[in-house]
This record gives sequence, C-alpha cells and structure tokens, in this order.
Amino acid sequence: MTDLYPSRVADQPQWLARKDPVIHSDWHSESPLSQAQHEAFERDGFLVLENVFEADEIATLQAEMNRLRGIPATLDPQTIVAEPSSGALRSIFAVHQQSALLGRLAADERLVAIASHILGDEVYLHQTRLNYKPGFDGKEFYWHSDFETWHTEDGMPRMRAISMSVQLVDNFEFNGPLMLMPGSHRNFVTCVGETPEDHYKQSLRKQEYGVPDRDSLAKLAEQHGIVAPTGPAGSVVIFDCNTMHGSNGNITPYPRANAFMVYNAWANRLEKPFGAERPRPEFIAAREQVKRLVPASGSLAQQVRAA
Repeated sequence: MTDLYPSRVADQPQWLARKDPVIHSDWHSESPLSQAQHEAFERDGFLVLENVFEADEIATLQAEMNRLRGIPATLDPQTIVAEPSSGALRSIFAVHQQSALLGRLAADERLVAIASHILGDEVYLHQTRLNYKPGFDGKEFYWHSDFETWHTEDGMPRMRAISMSVQLVDNFEFNGPLMLMPGSHRNFVTCVGETPEDHYKQSLRKQEYGVPDRDSLAKLAEQHGIVAPTGPAGSVVIFDCNTMHGSNGNITPYPRANAFMVYNAWANRLEKPFGAERPRPEFIAAREQVKRLVPASGSLAQQVRAA
C-alpha cells in the first residue's frame, strides 16, 4: 500500500497536508451531533460533550474504575502500565475485554453513533484503556499525534479514526488535563528517528520516538493556540486521530482518570506497519481480534444491576 504519510524516514521533519476528510458524513437533521458541533469538530479537530451520562451511570463507572485500580487477578499482566518513576498505575489496556461494564461503555450507542457519523462507516475498537493520573505522582505525556504512531507502528492506512475520552472524575485546569491544539489536525508533522525494536515497551511509559520537533510544536502553537478542556465527571472529549495533544504532570492532590476508546473505520483496518519491523501487540492495536461494533442502548447502571 502507498504510504501517504511517511514519517521517521528523513533526517528533517516535514509538514504534509492532510489527504483525508475530517468528517466523512454530511450533516443532516438526524445526525447524532448538532450542526454547530459538526462544524466545530471539522474546524478544531476536537469536541467536548457534557451531560452525556446520568449520575447513576457515572457512579457505576467510578466504582468499576476503583475496582480495577486494585489490579484484580483477572487482569492480563501485559496490559498493565506503571508510571516510569513512582510505579503507580498509569493505564490498563484492552480494558473493554477485561471489564464487562467498560466493554458495554465502548459499545454504547451514544458514543458509537457519533463515531460512525464522523468516520462515515461502521466502526471497531482499535484500542481501549483505562487511564489513571494519580495525585502528586501523575507524569506528563509529551505532545504527539496519535496517527503518527498508529500509522508508523501499527499500519493504520488513513486518517479515519477518532478517540473518545470519558472523564471519570472532575477535570480541572490544574490537575494535568488533556491539552490540544485546535486546527492542528490539518497538517501531518513527520518525526525523525527510526523506530526501535519493541518500542511500545518504553513508549507506553514515556514516549521518545514519534514525537514532533520543538520548532514544529512552537509553530503549531503560534498558529492554533492551546486549549485544555475541563468539565465534570461524565464529560466526553472527542478528538481526531491527527490532532496534536499532550498533558502536563499532576502535582495536585486531585487525581484524573478516564476511559479511553479509539474507534477506527471498518474500511481503515490495519495493514503492515509503515515504519516498524513488526506490529505492536494485539492489546495495543487490534489487528486480528476485530469485529464491527453493535451499538448498545439503555442505562449503564441498569446493565450492571441486570448482571
């Protein structure tokens, strides 16, 4: 397959114009987003939705978050990622396969309908994880475009994937929130340096390859600015796979946590990696164990009570 977005192949970074649509569906009155939301995502490359989930649903998700924080024996050890210095829990990957509730969340029609609208296709889960950023010890995550890694190391052909971050606690401007550069999704900034073997073992803790150069980041910030969306628990941050984003460390007593789902278009399933000798493991980038998501309706809290 032709590499439309070559990265980690030259000794100097390049800016490549985006070759894919941002939204693959036209807006109409039955769309799951309002016209203003549709246009905002097209323009900015991200969107924040509040009041997506009811209070009892949020409480149910928080209880599951706390249960999984105890690292039950049912979790696959390779999916557990610790903070690089403190050893505190940072992420649990493939969480939709290890928690019935989070699997149900990932399939929720309120999320899947939006993903299908933006991507113009049926969707599947490329990656899921439960992210923790503990108080005092939560480390930063450097600026990056997810697509650069998904394309180079996983073999995702086109920019036809989105991320949804369901906030499980209140998100403040001071506890290391997600930061984004609005409009940065329009250009692909290539990175320098060949991909090391088994790079994921380091990058999940601290990424050093597949990160943009400082001059490009400064130019992007000057052109687009930086925003840090905040909101109460239950808010959902949706962003394009190529939107430049990162987060500061959390030195406050207030932890952050979110359930993170990556939806990929069914027509955009993974090929051979474009810049790595072998693909990352299945729990990071679904390749073999993929199936179209069937949207699920109803309350998450009722789902738990029924189970």
